[in-house]
Amino acid sequence: MASSLAKKVVLITGAARGIGAETARRLAARGARVSLVGREPHLLAAVAAELGPGHAWHEADVTDQAALDRAVAATVRELGGIDVVFANAGIASNGTVAVTPVEALVRTIEVNLIGVVRTVSATLPHVTERRGYYLLMSSASALAPLPAMAPYSASKIAVEQFGTALRLEVAHKGVGVGIAHPSWIDTDLVRDQQRELSTFSQTLAALPGPFGRVTPLGECVDALVDGMERRRRKVFVPRSLAPLAAIRQFFTSPMAERATLRSAARMVPRMEAEVLALGRAFGEHSMGFANAPEEP
Repeated sequence: MASSLAKKVVLITGAARGIGAETARRLAARGARVSLVGREPHLLAAVAAELGPGHAWHEADVTDQAALDRAVAATVRELGGIDVVFANAGIASNGTVAVTPVEALVRTIEVNLIGVVRTVSATLPHVTERRGYYLLMSSASALAPLPAMAPYSASKIAVEQFGTALRLEVAHKGVGVGIAHPSWIDTDLVRDQQRELSTFSQTLAALPGPFGRVTPLGECVDALVDGMERRRRKVFVPRSLAPLAAIRQFFTSPMAERATLRSAARMVPRMEAEVLALGRAFGEHSMGFANAPEEP
């Protein structure tokens, strides 16, 4: 059966590597035409070349409105319009608020949240014209926040609420909005944390159920592409997160907080020491600052 995405134009931010690049490959295999947007031109060009003719790439930082507007205009000019937008670009800073430079905290929110807002604003007239669809990248951390993830969790729950309200605003125009909630995915972002911070791996091993599972990249992308094809409201990766989302209030309840505080009292000081020894606020492959490679 032919994919509903065949001949559709899909714009992906954070498309140079990881989830973004692999999603582009899957979409192209289903006959979609893909516009790759990101901050690593050599990787974007390589992915576009791999996809073959009929696709495009454009260098842009999602926090730079002028650059995003240029990328969107070029996409429309080269590919004829935009049917689907996957707002995927995101970063995660290392460490707690106490040991992380404020600019790193702010940068995480700027990329993960403001970048989504800017992406939607730049593309909305074109997506509306085609009665298209958005998939916005939130996270499992929007369901159950953890110590050392304050700016990341804040940005991701804000993306969820932004997307939910956006859906109500544009549904009568025929535009769909979905929100993705992946847990840990086997990408550079997670591998950097596992390699550089032993406390991250220890924390991961202690988390219950899907919150402690690292999902293979291919499994994640399968779920995301299915979400785009079916214009889903929610995409959970792994799927076992879905029932937990329905009881999310439990994870911020006094009972759950007491359990987290016991482990945090032991783990947080060790993590802070590791981050300070590491000497930087983002993982090796993070796009936290201008000279760093792009995150999935």
